[in-house]
Amino acid sequence: MKKVLMLVLTGLAVSVAASAWAEGGNAEAGKTKSATCAACHGADGNSTNPEWPKLAGQHPSYILKQLMNFKNDERVNPSMTPMAKPLSDADMADLAAYFSSQTRKLGEADQTKVVLGEQVYKGGNNATGVAACAACHGPTGAGNPAANFPSLNGQHVTYIKNQLYNFRKGERANDAGKMMRNIASGMTDAEIDAVAEYISGLK
Repeated sequence: MKKVLMLVLTGLAVSVAASAWAEGGNAEAGKTKSATCAACHGADGNSTNPEWPKLAGQHPSYILKQLMNFKNDERVNPSMTPMAKPLSDADMADLAAYFSSQTRKLGEADQTKVVLGEQVYKGGNNATGVAACAACHGPTGAGNPAANFPSLNGQHVTYIKNQLYNFRKGERANDAGKMMRNIASGMTDAEIDAVAEYISGLK
């Protein structure tokens, strides 16, 4: 519990500036600016390609942080990095405001995997030191905007799995206090697969 509390406090400290900044975004301006984003993420932030995240309904401070990280090479992706580089502070805040205002289309979980997925999501794995996902992302996957923990419910299974694998391998390293890298490093392939399925079905 102490470890989880420390992670939450770390997330809170990191998110204060981003939250204040994101609140100043203009959703209408963001809608216009999102035209170049639509090819991958959909006009309303609901991507059809399961490898690209749904941005609709995501916390604006989280979207803003990711754009900032891509722009500053703190998170690297061959598609997103060059897209984020030319964005101004106002552009990023506006895009965050727009996509967060949209409604996410929820998914369906593979029912053969949700038992293990629910077990790990809600209770973690004490034997391997894997913390419960719900401790930070909430019982319904709504996340915690104050701590800048993203909402996950209804996200694409493939995208969630890819991010967990990236954290486990250290290829994604923009998590405050290494919290996601530490958690993912203790997860098996089966647990990652099951958790991703369970999250996709959360509402």
